[in-house]
Amino acid sequence: MTLKLYNTLTRKKEVFKPVKKGEVSIYSCGPTVYWYQHIGNLKAYIFADTLRRTLEFNNYKVKQVINITDVGHLTSDSDEGEDKMEKAAAKEGKTAQEIAKFYFKLFTDDLKKLNIQEPSIWCKATEHIKEQIALIKKLEEKGFTYKTSDGIYFDTSKFKNYGKLAKLDIKGLKAGQRIDMRDKKNKTDFALWKFSEEPGKRQQEWDSPWGIGFPGWHLECSAMSMKYLGETFDIHTGGVDHIPIHHTNEIAQSESATGRKFVNYWMHENFLTFKGEKVSKSKGGLFTIAELEEHGFKPLSYRYFILSGNYRQPIDFSLDILKNSENSYSRLKNICETIEDDKKTNKEYLEEFKEEMNDDLNTPKALQVLWRLVRDEKAKGKFQTIKKMDEVFGLKLLEKEKLDIPAEVKKLAEEREKARNEKNWKKSDELRDKINKLGFIINDTPNGWEIKKKE
Repeated sequence: MTLKLYNTLTRKKEVFKPVKKGEVSIYSCGPTVYWYQHIGNLKAYIFADTLRRTLEFNNYKVKQVINITDVGHLTSDSDEGEDKMEKAAAKEGKTAQEIAKFYFKLFTDDLKKLNIQEPSIWCKATEHIKEQIALIKKLEEKGFTYKTSDGIYFDTSKFKNYGKLAKLDIKGLKAGQRIDMRDKKNKTDFALWKFSEEPGKRQQEWDSPWGIGFPGWHLECSAMSMKYLGETFDIHTGGVDHIPIHHTNEIAQSESATGRKFVNYWMHENFLTFKGEKVSKSKGGLFTIAELEEHGFKPLSYRYFILSGNYRQPIDFSLDILKNSENSYSRLKNICETIEDDKKTNKEYLEEFKEEMNDDLNTPKALQVLWRLVRDEKAKGKFQTIKKMDEVFGLKLLEKEKLDIPAEVKKLAEEREKARNEKNWKKSDELRDKINKLGFIINDTPNGWEIKKKE
């Protein structure tokens, strides 16, 4: 069954053909670890994880690399403003390394809660300065760079088809829309290496052939992706906001350095929105995963919510919408937990599921297939088929949750069991009502009582 993926570069779905037979190389743009990652940021990693799981479902061996930007990401896309890491360090009175370590830990905790697999390789920008300097040298030798008062810049006029990914109207760009011209040659030129304004003042700076400074944000991803995945690799993922600048610049500097195609398939997920507007850090964001938990939501309900929408379309968020998704997810999980394993697989449903997932990760349609399966009273092989589907969805549908039962509820359950043994049905019913009022349901099974939390 053919796997088709939408390629931003060509603006169409294409049959996927890897560089190496049976293997897939993926680079996913990672976080800048200066603050909490909100649910809009985390949507990108659910998408990348779903892509990886779908490739593995198709029997590909996947090597995924995710970068950690811990230096060089300025507050403005025009290569101006403060370094986000330096700004956060000053604000919190910590070192940049302490900031990076703290927020990276919180980020990976969120990934675990969302059942997102860790990549084959995490790579930090600060640990790859040597590779970044080497890439600038290569570009310098080929005549693609020039020096200004504040850094070493890439000359975009020397790269044919600059802006091909975003289909940029270069001539139509006005200075100030994209960048302040200063002493740059072209409106779209970007920094490869920024000089420290006052050497010794920044926490993170390095010596280089051009002076003390730090790498540009775009350079980091090119240097690290090519180190681990080669000069040409299969798939690069990220948000749609990366298309016009960050990913466009990655292509320009990488292909100029190597003379080869950088990435075969560019895949971008769209924004999480609130009342039609993009959720972002600059606007305060909406919620972190921890804040959703404080509102009583399970993290995997958020994953289910994201899978209910198409990754290439904006998905509007509200707590009411999420509550509906959580109810659907809970119902699905409860049904799945009652299904017994007959050791068979339902090929018809599984093939239909694969067909939807292989149609550019059509998760909403694939979820519909799953729902039809669980509701089909005549279907055989439900358990094993759900298990295979959930290897892609990552919703832990067959995993029973460990319930933290309060001591008071346990005591009431034990008293009720005693009343039942004594055939005191009135007292048994009264104790059941007390347990219900505390938010729990008690059921009697051949193996004794079991308690569930009320929905």
